[in-house]
Amino acid sequence: SAQIADLQQKLLDADNGDRAKQRWDSIATILEAKCALKYLLGELVSSKVQESKLQSSLEQSQASCSDVQKMLMEERNHIADMEAEFQNQILVQEQQHQEKVNHSSWK
Repeated sequence: SAQIADLQQKLLDADNGDRAKQRWDSIATILEAKCALKYLLGELVSSKVQESKLQSSLEQSQASCSDVQKMLMEERNHIADMEAEFQNQILVQEQQHQEKVNHSSWK
């Protein structure tokens, strides 16, 4: 199956290569060459515009991701501070409770 798929792909690639060669071989006049060149330059410009848009979108996504990571880090730090404060309050409550127990046992 893999060999058949590989052969089919090679045939498709060869067919596409032959078509491209036939297209170039069919250009017989300067006017046809100018038209082909104009088309190819249009495709190049279109590709460059698309590449630029994708690059811009990627940069915006990266900036957005960076902002989200910064917010996440700030939230984690805030939660860590809250947990530390909570643990401190628990210790204070335990100490106060222990003092009350000890104080009442002295009476």
